[in-house]
Amino acid sequence: MTRLGILISGRGSNLRAIAAAARDGRLGAEIALVLSNRPGAPGLAWAREQGLPVCELPSAGREREDYDREVVARLRSAGVELVALAGYMRLLSGVLLDAYPGRILNIHPSLLPAFPGLDAQQQAIEYGVKFSGCTVHFVDESLDGGPVLVQAVVPVLDSDDAAALAARILEQEHRLYPEAIRLVAEGRVRLDGRHVRVSAKI
Repeated sequence: MTRLGILISGRGSNLRAIAAAARDGRLGAEIALVLSNRPGAPGLAWAREQGLPVCELPSAGREREDYDREVVARLRSAGVELVALAGYMRLLSGVLLDAYPGRILNIHPSLLPAFPGLDAQQQAIEYGVKFSGCTVHFVDESLDGGPVLVQAVVPVLDSDDAAALAARILEQEHRLYPEAIRLVAEGRVRLDGRHVRVSAKI
């Protein structure tokens, strides 16, 4: 079974959804390590309570490549084969990308390439779009710009503020991210340039 490393910075809401899928046998992977760059992250405390293997590795004041070398060392020590970013608030350097080429996933609360970066829900409301959603994508050197694996669509209502839209998108994130991880873990995904090819389950 594929060994999964999850990188977090905060509350770890997608971590909880991924862990639930792993417990239920829906993930196709086992959680080998939960690593946080922020000491005291609520998601890390929750992971400890669940008995998951955890690593607290503060990033404050550290040069990005030097820090990522240590992240790679911790991931490899845990036998991690696939990496999922779940609210991990750091841009990855080439050190980490080169260590796991085509094996790092991220989830973003918009229909990429629309509204990358922070405050995507507020960006969507201000732009006046009628639909938003979430995207699981492969991570590359660009900001939220890697090849798209799967997406889920959420309507933007006239009554929405950023918090209301974020809450509805988050429901879809919790459904979509475990499904995306399973596709990769089962070996059903092939990268063809910017196109992601998904084969049917055998």
